[in-house]
Amino acid sequence: MTISVKAIIGSTSSASYNLKVVEYLRKKYAGKLEITPVFINNIDMYSVDIESNPSIDVTDFFDNVRDSDAILFAVPEYNFSIPGSLKNAVDWLSRSNFAIKDKPAFMIGASMGVLGSVRAQLHLREILSNPMLSPALLPNNEVYIGSVHEKIDETGQLTDEATIEFLDKVVNNFIEFYSKRKAFAEMSN
Repeated sequence: MTISVKAIIGSTSSASYNLKVVEYLRKKYAGKLEITPVFINNIDMYSVDIESNPSIDVTDFFDNVRDSDAILFAVPEYNFSIPGSLKNAVDWLSRSNFAIKDKPAFMIGASMGVLGSVRAQLHLREILSNPMLSPALLPNNEVYIGSVHEKIDETGQLTDEATIEFLDKVVNNFIEFYSKRKAFAEMSN
């Protein structure tokens, strides 16, 4: 079984370390997870004025996220929180007829700072607790890759063995989490 995972890239930078980590995960776990990056660069700023008639970029974003088994949030940290572009994407998701409600999800975050996006992920978890969003977040498997610029090479390969081993553990925990939720849902039907 391969799980279709849409990875929402929280950075709009073409040199994003979070994108590099997602690409690393996509290649390394290809037999287990089919990870597809979802970019938020072209999503209009949310406004109630355009909510009922969103642009094609917004509807494509909804459809892309909805058409998955699971979600991966790749979370950078800007000024001790999530970037405005990621908050905007999440605001749109809250208006998308529960596109991510109860959908299995997990988070990663990489930064050049020592804490590796810990504050941003805390903020995102709080935002995602909104009943209009409420994905089923993998508990107790926080991925904070601090000093990422020292742990990844110029080809995008992670080189830090402790980080690689931890990612192996988290991915395996997520697959188990996903499988248990799927089995329970099938038994309930």
